[in-house]
Amino acid sequence: MRQKSAKPFLCPGKRNNSLTDILAKPPDRKWPWTPCLRWLTVPVNMPTLDAPEERLRKFKYRGKDASMRRQQRMAVSLELRKAKKDEQALKRRNITNVSSDPASEQLTKGVSLNLQEIINGVNASDPDLCFQATQAARKMLSRERNPPLKLIVEAGLIPRLVEFLKSSLHPCLQFEAAWALTNIASGTSEQTQAVVESGAIQPLVELLSSPHMTVCEQAVWALGNIAGDGPEFRDLVISSNAIPHLLALVSSTIPITFLRNITWTLSNLCRNKSPYPCKKAVKQMLPVLFHLLQHEDGEVLSDTCWALSYLSDGCNERIGQVVDTGVLPRLVQLMTSSELNILTPSLRTVGNIVTGTDHQTQVAIDAGILNVLPQLLMHPRSSIQKEAAWALSNVAAGPCQHIQQLIACGTLPPLVALLKNGEFKVQKEAVWTVANFTTGGTIDQLIQLVHSGVLEPLVNLLTIQDPKIVTIILDVISLILKAAEKLSEKENMCLLIEEIGGVDKIEALQLHENPQVALTALNIIENHFCEGEENGTILPALDQDCEYLNHLTKNYQGPTTSKPRTTP
Repeated sequence: MRQKSAKPFLCPGKRNNSLTDILAKPPDRKWPWTPCLRWLTVPVNMPTLDAPEERLRKFKYRGKDASMRRQQRMAVSLELRKAKKDEQALKRRNITNVSSDPASEQLTKGVSLNLQEIINGVNASDPDLCFQATQAARKMLSRERNPPLKLIVEAGLIPRLVEFLKSSLHPCLQFEAAWALTNIASGTSEQTQAVVESGAIQPLVELLSSPHMTVCEQAVWALGNIAGDGPEFRDLVISSNAIPHLLALVSSTIPITFLRNITWTLSNLCRNKSPYPCKKAVKQMLPVLFHLLQHEDGEVLSDTCWALSYLSDGCNERIGQVVDTGVLPRLVQLMTSSELNILTPSLRTVGNIVTGTDHQTQVAIDAGILNVLPQLLMHPRSSIQKEAAWALSNVAAGPCQHIQQLIACGTLPPLVALLKNGEFKVQKEAVWTVANFTTGGTIDQLIQLVHSGVLEPLVNLLTIQDPKIVTIILDVISLILKAAEKLSEKENMCLLIEEIGGVDKIEALQLHENPQVALTALNIIENHFCEGEENGTILPALDQDCEYLNHLTKNYQGPTTSKPRTTP
């Protein structure tokens, strides 16, 4: 937010959302699934709209001068996001209880092995015994409840399973081994690490070229689980040249379940930002992600949008890579989807993009974002309202031309409605939007803002227990009063604020326990209302109150730089 007042505390500016992450560690939800030699359509738990309240936030800073207006700031949430409903699953475990194929079923018909027999069989030299034991281990790992991942790891079976991946003469054995390793890698980070340290990545990458589609797809899945564990293993998968092989698999002829798996794995390769995936990898994936964004399958679209949201959650250069692929028109179109698992990540991606430069934001505006955001501000889900208000606040942090387009698209009425009736988390985002609008808009635009009815809900929010938001609202009121003074309308503005109860609330805030709130309220009273004492515009504060506030003024120095804000 551009700061025009002398108070350095108010500096909303453009703010980057994170999910993702967007964080110290991504969500840790595991998706169970068990493939077989004939591929099934597998139900997938898609994200819902209960957006995580702790997420990484970045801010597009609007400083006191032009050189600081694009400085990026980031606040990192230290909470680990686990099982958040608006995110993708990082890992998925296969629990489908379907036989591999008739041949393999015949081999194991009537065979039930305990753990020691599995250990003995896996370490045997007979391929049939190895297959029976590996399949038995896979079935144990595919239990829906309490799979014995730890026991299998501690039994030392992983190195042998990795060896089986290389058994090109026995594709059924390769498949069962890859399946077992997929489920082990869906476990804890330590269990995934055991798979990686046993050398599984390179043979899994080689299986991406297997002539047997089921083997190939299971390798895709295993690599997706490994990459989903975090940036270290993600980068190991990338450095093993997995991406070209994955991209070569994308075609219109493969089964939709296979395409979903590939898209999900690609999204995990885009995920995490400490560090980001290398630029070469991003450059390789973006054209295919653009292609996948044109697909009609909901799961493919959802995972593609999440991938783009991860890639756009960064600096302007990374945002530019995404924008330059031409995805914005399609993303804006997807923001109108009734499917929440598509709407959420498409809105998140576009929200990330408008944290970028004015040009990048203008591209989003040209793609029609301002035609969709007013509708999303009225969405029945508060999490969507919040994301839409966050995106709108970053548009409002741009030049006055962007603000004028925001007005022209009818965003003020639903914004005021949110300030009046929205959930508090949504009201906070709406306050940031008004703050950015107020500091970047022209006098005429501020008049339109006041005429929209924004003052009354802002004044009503002065009683909330959030000192930062209260201070921002006070600064907005101060800026509006200064604008009115330039138009020689200050007296009328003061009367309006008094009529809606603003003066009483601001006077009460002079005794607020937060020094910044108290001083901001004091400055408003002294600069804009004290001259009206004689004609009864306001009542004077008590002498002891003035004494207390004078003491604060002398002894408290406000922050010299504004702090990045995190979502509560």
